[in-house]
Amino acid sequence: MSYNRREFLQQLGFGALQLGIISAIPASAWAATLHSGQLPRSSPESQGLSAKNILDFTKAVEVDKLNLHSLMILRQGKVVAEGWWAPYGPDMKHTLYSLSKSFTSTAIGLAVAEKKLTVEDKVLSFFPDDKPATVSANLAAMRVKDLLTMSTGHDKDATGRVRESNEKNWVKAFLSLPVEHEPGTFFVYNSAATYMLSAIIQKLTGQTLLQYLTPRLFEPLGIDDPDWEVDPNGINTGGWGLRIKTEDIAKFGQLYLQKGEWNGKRILPAAWVEEATRSHIMSKGGSRKPEENDWLQGYGYQFWRCRNGAYRGDGAYGQYCIVMPKEDMVIAITSETGDMQAILDHVWNNILAAVKATGVPADKEIQAQLQKKLTTLALPLTSGKPTAELTAKLNNKSFKVADNSLKVNKVSFEFAKGWCLFRMYDDKGEHLIVNGLGNWKVGLTDLSVMPLKLVLTPVPGEKLTKVAGNGAWVDDNTFEMTWRFIETAHYETVTCKFEGDTVQVEFKRSLAILAKAKDARPVLSGKMLA
Repeated sequence: MSYNRREFLQQLGFGALQLGIISAIPASAWAATLHSGQLPRSSPESQGLSAKNILDFTKAVEVDKLNLHSLMILRQGKVVAEGWWAPYGPDMKHTLYSLSKSFTSTAIGLAVAEKKLTVEDKVLSFFPDDKPATVSANLAAMRVKDLLTMSTGHDKDATGRVRESNEKNWVKAFLSLPVEHEPGTFFVYNSAATYMLSAIIQKLTGQTLLQYLTPRLFEPLGIDDPDWEVDPNGINTGGWGLRIKTEDIAKFGQLYLQKGEWNGKRILPAAWVEEATRSHIMSKGGSRKPEENDWLQGYGYQFWRCRNGAYRGDGAYGQYCIVMPKEDMVIAITSETGDMQAILDHVWNNILAAVKATGVPADKEIQAQLQKKLTTLALPLTSGKPTAELTAKLNNKSFKVADNSLKVNKVSFEFAKGWCLFRMYDDKGEHLIVNGLGNWKVGLTDLSVMPLKLVLTPVPGEKLTKVAGNGAWVDDNTFEMTWRFIETAHYETVTCKFEGDTVQVEFKRSLAILAKAKDARPVLSGKMLA
């Protein structure tokens, strides 16, 4: 997609008289916006929680640099605390990764209730045209229940092999793989198994998983505009790829806490809730003892059991829907962390520890501190100065970029008071990101962080995505930008080093930073054009 600066700024909502001006979005703006969802609000103390413990939780996750994006705590059906780390906000959807699996499981529960299938049905029975020429005994024995419990019998996760196969029919690719173990006896976390559940829903109903769930789950809960990734044949990926808001995650958890009822209406059978959230099989591994590890408490139907009698849906890098039946609580969290266990540890050590059977005395000073904290949460800005001596020299200058594997051929910089507009040109056209200087600028881009690839590239056919940009001069010759793709968990750090009439542009994905790995993309070398 290619578009000029005027079109870009118009997409940000600026009229003809404003095209040269971009207003700063303060760090607290998103967090201060009250969400108009259906869940009632209450103070922590009136629902038997200490504001101090919640405050301690927010401070603890920041000290440990766990990079939370949002937090919502429900007690007795009421939101007692909510906050978003700017530039994330309440009205933004967020990629759920494997937390999507719990929604896929729910679709199977609804289909079972409608007598469209049973969990004992054989997987091959749904796909007679896609089965391999030779069917092994283990493949023939594989049931829907084995997909739900990650016990398909595969020796290792099938997801990569399915996605990367030459076969565009992912169902056929899945069924072609060897099944080394007897299904139901061997646990391997396997997102392709969840994809197969999505494919079964579509095969049975003629609707995608998203279409099937919309009138049965999303609309009753007031979950607006969910979207879900699809495979090459239009089947929702199931095991990943759902995007909804933080409050939507909390609503989903509250539905399960209420045994499938919502506003007095039965949405999901209570028996399914019980069956889906109990342990069916034990996972293995990890360096921590079972009593310290929330991944060694048992696995249900696309839900994990937790310590302390809780259960959860979770997704990579810290997407959480935690349900605590004994405490009548739900906690929704989005983040990008390399230490998911640490977040749960802080939940148990701070929030769970704060729960009382009845209301607790309110401390107005602590309440005020918590409110201030929750409404001013913010992720770190790029550290440095908003301007440098080079700014005037570089303003409206372009650099011709040497040949590279990213096919980027030119970059340019436009500086003004409070912002920098960065342009990058490649074989697909012009791409722009606006960066605040000392603040975040939220805009749109056709660039996207691809979770399973090491490239920064437009996604064919994908609509513009929201991005928050921020930049600073980290030294006299180096301008660094942070691009947060705020409907995902991820960000990019882009470092531009200037020397004479040349520039070196280096990209680094947040996932590479988490893995302490080198980014595989080349450093771009550019020379200033006259």
